[in-house]
Amino acid sequence: MFKFKKSLSFFLLTFLFLTVNTSAQTKYASAAVGFYNVENIFDTIESAGYIDGTLKFNDPNYHKSIPVSDISKYDTVSFKQQYTFENIEGKKIIRPLILQDEFLPNGKKVWGKERYTQKINNISSVIADLGKDVTGNAPVIVGLSEIENREVVIDITNSPALKKYNYGVVHFNSFDARGVDVALIYQKGRFVVTEAAPHPVFIFDNDGKRKYTRDVLQVTGLLDGEEITFLVNHWPSRSGGEKVSRPSRIEAAKVAKNVIDVLKAKNKDAKVILMGDLNDDPVDPSVKEVFNPAGDINNVQKDGYYNPMIPLFKKGIGTLAYRDSWNLFDQIITTASLTTKDKDYSTYKVFKTEIYNKDYLVSKEGQYKGYPNRMWSGDTYRANGYSDHFPVYTILLKSIK
Repeated sequence: MFKFKKSLSFFLLTFLFLTVNTSAQTKYASAAVGFYNVENIFDTIESAGYIDGTLKFNDPNYHKSIPVSDISKYDTVSFKQQYTFENIEGKKIIRPLILQDEFLPNGKKVWGKERYTQKINNISSVIADLGKDVTGNAPVIVGLSEIENREVVIDITNSPALKKYNYGVVHFNSFDARGVDVALIYQKGRFVVTEAAPHPVFIFDNDGKRKYTRDVLQVTGLLDGEEITFLVNHWPSRSGGEKVSRPSRIEAAKVAKNVIDVLKAKNKDAKVILMGDLNDDPVDPSVKEVFNPAGDINNVQKDGYYNPMIPLFKKGIGTLAYRDSWNLFDQIITTASLTTKDKDYSTYKVFKTEIYNKDYLVSKEGQYKGYPNRMWSGDTYRANGYSDHFPVYTILLKSIK
C-alpha cells in the first residue's frame, strides 16, 4: 500500500455546541460522514481503460480512463487472461468498456455536456447538505458509488456547491463489467490520507469464469488528528435473483471484514466506518452473518459492530424502492470503538445516523411517485432528478477540552 505524505498543518474545526445541562455547555468538534449512490455518472467521452502493469496496483495511474481516440498513442500488448494484478504485472494493456455507449452524445440518452453538468450540479448540491443542519458544514468525508472514473469525481468536487470546501479525491478504477467504481472525497483541511488501496472481490459463475465487480476501497487517515479507516463498498447486484446472487455479496462482505480484521490485528481499538450500497438489507446474511452487528448502541459488544440502519429498516424506512417495496441497501456500519454508551465523546464517536430523504429528493408524479427522484426513467430525462437512491450519513462528535 502506498503512503501519502503526512501534513503537520493545523486543522480548521467546525464546532457544535450541545447543552449538557441547564448550567453549562460542552463544546464539540463535529464531522459528517456520508455515502451516496449517485446512479451512473458517466462522462461524455468514449473511453477505454489503460492499465500500466509496471506500476504498483494502488498507484492512481495504474488503471486510468483514456479516450478511445488515443488508444493508438499507447504501447500495449494483447491480453486475454483473467484481469488480476498478478496476471497484468509488467504488462501494459487496454481494457475495453462495453456498457458506456448509452451515456455518449450520440447514445440513447443523448448524454452531452449540458446534461452531464446538470447531473453533476444536482448531485453536488445534495452532498453539500448532508449533516449540515447539525454541523453547519458540508460533510468531511463522502463515499460515492456508480461513478465512471476519477475525472467524474473531480468534476463533482469542483462544482459550485462543493468547490469552496477543497475536497481531495481517492479513486482506483476497478475491473467492474459495467465500468462503474466507488470513490471517496474528503475535506483536505480536516482529513489527511495516510494509506489507500483497492481490495478486489473475486466471484465466479457456474463455469468458473470470473464475474467482475467493484473493489472494496480502503482509505485510512487522520480526521482532525485521529486515525479512522473508511471502507467504501458497492457489493454485487441481485441480478438473477436475490437467492442466486447472495453468495457474491457474502464474498464481498468477507473481503471487507478481512480488511477490518487486519486493521484490528494491528490495533484492537481501530476505528473503522464501513459504508456503501450493499445491495442487501441489514437483516440479510451478508450483513447479519458476516458482521453480526447490533442495531441498539447499548447492545454493541466490545469487539463487535454497530449498524444504526437496523431500527430504521424495521420501521419500514428505506433508501430505494422497487415494485412498491422499500429496501435499505445503503448502510453505514461501524466498529464498536466508534460507539459510546455513556456519552463519552473524548474521541470521535457516532452521534446519530440518518437517511437523507428530504422532500425535494422524492418524486412527486409518474411511475416513480414517492420513490427517490431519479434523473432517468428509462431513457426519459428529467433535469430536476438526482438518483434512484437516497444518501445516508452519520455525525461524529468529539468533545473539545
